[in-house]
Parts: sequence; C-alpha cells; structure tokens
Amino acid sequence: MGQIIFLRHGQAKNNVERVLAGRTSGIPLTEIGIQQAQHTAELLEHMNVSAIYSSPIQRAKHTAEIVGEHNSIDVKIDDRLIELDMGKFTGVPYDEIFTNHGNVFMKFYNGELEIAHNGVETFSEVKKRVLGIVDHIIENHPDENVVLVTHMDPIKAMLSTIVDLSPTNLFELIIANASLNIFREKERKFSLSGLNVMHPSRFDQGW
Repeated sequence: MGQIIFLRHGQAKNNVERVLAGRTSGIPLTEIGIQQAQHTAELLEHMNVSAIYSSPIQRAKHTAEIVGEHNSIDVKIDDRLIELDMGKFTGVPYDEIFTNHGNVFMKFYNGELEIAHNGVETFSEVKKRVLGIVDHIIENHPDENVVLVTHMDPIKAMLSTIVDLSPTNLFELIIANASLNIFREKERKFSLSGLNVMHPSRFDQGW
C-alpha cells in the first residue's frame, strides 16, 4: 500500500499580503516559509519517499527543492499540480475581491457559472487534473511513497474525492502552509491518514 503525500508550499509573500496570486510568477517564499519547508523536509526523512513531483509555480517549486535536497531526491515538475488559474481575479487583494464580487471561493466550490465567466478554472477541472497525476503515480510508483508539492485547492480537490465535504466545509478548511496531507491507496481505493501534518514545534508558533 503506497502513500500519496500532498504537500502545500511554505508561506509565500502573497499569503502574508493577502493577495490572490494564482499563477503569477516571481512570488517567493518568505523566510518563515523557507523554515517551514525545512521542518517538513526533516519530517519526510522518516517516510521512505521515493519521488517528488511539484507544481511549476515558484513558491511550490522552491518548497519541493528544499525537501528534495534534504532527502537526496530530484524534483520532477508536473503542470497538473499547478495553482488555479484565477482569471480576472489574479493579483487582486482578497478584500477587494470580496467587496466587489462576494465570496468567490464559495461560488468556486459550488460550481457557479460566474466563476467560469470570469476566466477562473472550475473546481471540477482542478479535480480532473489532480486525479490525472494521482493515476500517474499509482501506475508508475506502485506501493511507493510519493510527495506531490502543490497548492491549497488541488489538495482540497483530492480530499473532496474521498470525503463528502459541502462547499462550506471546503471553504472553511484551511490547508496549512508546508503541511503534509497523506492519502493511502490500495487497488485504487483511497483513505485519508493525515491532514495538516506539521512539525510539532509549529503548533506553538502560530505558523
């Protein structure tokens, strides 16, 4: 039985500034984000990881490189792990989006047409590409532990395929920066064995 380990990138500049970065390039990890990635790299030492795949977006790629270097594993880039295409909302502060368009995230999880009309990738599209790379892992890394470094909503997409979550649940669920979200797979059936797994020191530090 292999484990598919989804890792959200460490804290990045857009997280601190509360800006919806989407696929914008050139947004780095913060110093805290780098520390988070290093802590997670240490956790993964004990998990017998055989491969690491990453979103091409800088904040995820840098997180993956920190983990890979610590564990002597090369990182493979896969576009199926990329952040959402946020369309016209890319680069806009959260508060401005909510003021002008309401809760676009609830609309996203509800599959409302307004989302697609604004050029935003739909949640069903995210699920399709995430399940695509999961199938790739099952076929190419049978019974191995593989890390997929990505973003919050691709992780929620995976989670929602095995747990019955309402749009409200999905909106309120926070996948912590640099946390491990661990799925076990056997005969293409999945179970959740870890959510927001982090280095114990982080629970007291609030990040």
